[in-house]
Amino acid sequence: MIVPMAKVRILGPRARLDDTLRAIQRIGLVQIAETPPVPGLAPLDLDRRDLRRRRQLQRLVEDAQACLEAMLVKDGSVDFMPDETPVSQLARWARLARRVRRATVRIAGEELRLIDERALIQRYRDLLNVLAPDLKELARVPHIVTHAVVIPASERAAVAALVDAIEDRREQGVAVRTHPLRNGDLALLIVIPSRAAADVERVLAEAHVPEVSLPAPFRASSLTEAVPLMLERLSQIPGELEALRREREALAREHAQDLLRARTVGHDILAQVDAREHVAATSHAFAVEGWTPKADARRLDATLKREVGPVIAVEEVAEENWIGAPAPVVLSNPRLLRPFEVLVKFMPLPRYGTIDPTPFVAFFFPLLFGLMLADIGYGVVLCALGLLLHRRTKPGTASRAVAEMIGPCALMSVIAGIMFGEFFGDLGRRAFGLHAVAFDRQEAVIASLMLAVGLGFVHVTLGLVLGVISTWRTAPRHAVGRGVAAIMIVLIVLALLAAIDVLPHALLTPSVIALLVAFPVLVALEGILAVVELLSTLGNMLSYARVMALGLASVMLAIVANRLSGVVGSAVVGVLLALLFHLVNFGIGVFGPGIHALRLHYVEFFGKFYSPGGVPYQPFAHWRSPPVAGSR
Repeated sequence: MIVPMAKVRILGPRARLDDTLRAIQRIGLVQIAETPPVPGLAPLDLDRRDLRRRRQLQRLVEDAQACLEAMLVKDGSVDFMPDETPVSQLARWARLARRVRRATVRIAGEELRLIDERALIQRYRDLLNVLAPDLKELARVPHIVTHAVVIPASERAAVAALVDAIEDRREQGVAVRTHPLRNGDLALLIVIPSRAAADVERVLAEAHVPEVSLPAPFRASSLTEAVPLMLERLSQIPGELEALRREREALAREHAQDLLRARTVGHDILAQVDAREHVAATSHAFAVEGWTPKADARRLDATLKREVGPVIAVEEVAEENWIGAPAPVVLSNPRLLRPFEVLVKFMPLPRYGTIDPTPFVAFFFPLLFGLMLADIGYGVVLCALGLLLHRRTKPGTASRAVAEMIGPCALMSVIAGIMFGEFFGDLGRRAFGLHAVAFDRQEAVIASLMLAVGLGFVHVTLGLVLGVISTWRTAPRHAVGRGVAAIMIVLIVLALLAAIDVLPHALLTPSVIALLVAFPVLVALEGILAVVELLSTLGNMLSYARVMALGLASVMLAIVANRLSGVVGSAVVGVLLALLFHLVNFGIGVFGPGIHALRLHYVEFFGKFYSPGGVPYQPFAHWRSPPVAGSR
C-alpha cells in the first residue's frame, strides 16, 4: 500500500529556527517542501555568510570524500558528532582534508609514474632477458660498440641478407648473435670494434633497420650498461609501490575516522543550509512546511515540543489546501510481500493517491513464472539457488530481495510440476511412475492454452477494475468508462464460451444483447477510440498464450535432454550430455519466464490502472554513507 501522508506546517520564533532545523534533522521524519506564499511571510534568502559557508562545506565534503576514496576506505560507518559542531573543529577538519588530499594525490601520482615505468620496461623484458647474458660477458671487453636490432617475424627473410652484409666486415672484428623471441620476432646483437663502428652503422642505415630505442632514462647509457640497469630498476619498482601502499595505509589509520566524521557532519550542515532556502519568515517568526507519514504526525509534534520547546507549533494542512508538488510516496507492505517492491520500483513510482500494485505482483508474478517453468526438479534446483543467494547477500539490498522472490517462484514451479506431472521433463514418469494431477502439457496443448488465456482474462480484468478504483475520485466519467469496458470484456468471454458450449448455450443471446447495449454507452463515455482500446485489451489477453508456449518449449527440451542419455553409446557420456542439456534448459527456463512475467505485468496489467509519476519520500535527516557495491 501507499502510506497516507500528512502535510505539516511548523511554526516558531525566528530565534529558534536553527534549533528547530537541527531537531527536524535528528527526528528524520519530514521531507521539507517549498513553503507557499503566505501573507506576511517571505522566503528566507541566504546571505553572503551562508553562501560562503556553503562553499566551504562543499569543499570540505569533496576533499574528505576524495581522501577516503584514495585511501580505499570502504566502511562509511561513523558515530554522529554533536549537532552543534564548533567552527574551530570544522576549520581543523578542512585543513586536515586539504593536507591529506595533497598527500593522496602525490601518492597516486607516484604510483601512476611507477606503474607506467614498469609497463615501459616490461615491453623490453623478453629482449632484455635474451641479451643480458651476452652483454654481461661483453661488459669486460674494452673498445667495442653494441647495437640491438629486432626483426619482425614477418620480415625474417631479410635477416640473412643483413647478416651477410655485416659479416662481410668480419675481418674488422664484427660479430652478430641472433636470439629468437617468444613472439616470433628475432633479436640481433651486433658487436662492433670502436674503429669500425661508423662503417657498420652506415650499413644498418642503408638497410633501413631501426636500432632498438631504449626508454628515455636509459638512452644516455650504452646498451651494455643500460640492460643491467633496466633489469635492476624493474626489480626495485615493486618495493617502491609497496612503500607507497604502506604510506597510504598509515594515512588511513591516522586520519580515516576524522575524515569520515568531517564528511558526515559536512553533509549534515549542508543539508541544514539547503533547508533554510525552503523557510518562509518574518523578522520574528518562521514557517516550514513538509511531508511526513500521517501516523507519525503526532510523534513529530511531541518530539519537537520536547526538544525545542512549547514555542514550536505543528499543524496539519488540510488536504484540500495542498499546493504545489504532490505528496511523496512510501510503499509499505507486509514482510512477505516486501521483496516484490523491487519489481514495482523498476518502474517510476505510482503517484500518491493511486494504487500500489505490489500485492498483485506478489501473487501473479510467481504464479505466471511457475506455470511457465512448471517442473518439480527445476523448482527444487531454483529453491537451492535462492537459498544460496540468500546466504550471500545483505538484508535490504536488491540481491536479497531477488533471493526472497525466488522462494515463491520455486514453490509455484513445484506445485505446477505436480499438476502437470513433470520432474526434469518426463524423467519422473519414466523412473518413478509420476502422473499429472491436472493434465499433461505435452499432450493437452489446448487445455494449456485455455489455462493461459483464462489467467490472462483474470489478470487483465483485475487491472481494469483497479483502474476504475484508481480514477474514481479524480475522473469519475473515465472510471465509469473503464467499468463499462471491463463488463464488455466479461460479456465477450461469456458469449464465446457459450458459443463453443463450454458454458450453457442459453447465455449466448443475453450476453450479445448486453454487449449491444453497452457498446453505445462506452462510445458516449470514452469516445470512438474506446473501441480500439477494447480490441487492444482483448489482444492483451491473448498475449498470455506465451505462458503456454514457453512452458511447452521447456518441457519438450527437457524430454529431448532425457532422450539424449540413451542415444549415445557410452552411458557416462550420455548422462553428461543430458545434464548439459538440462542445465541449458534450466537457464532458459528461469530467464525466459522471468522476463515474460515482467512484460505481462508492465504492459498488459499495469497499462490498465498504473499511474506513474510518484516522488520518492526523502526526509530531512542525518546523512548516511551509501552502501558499498557488492558489500555483505
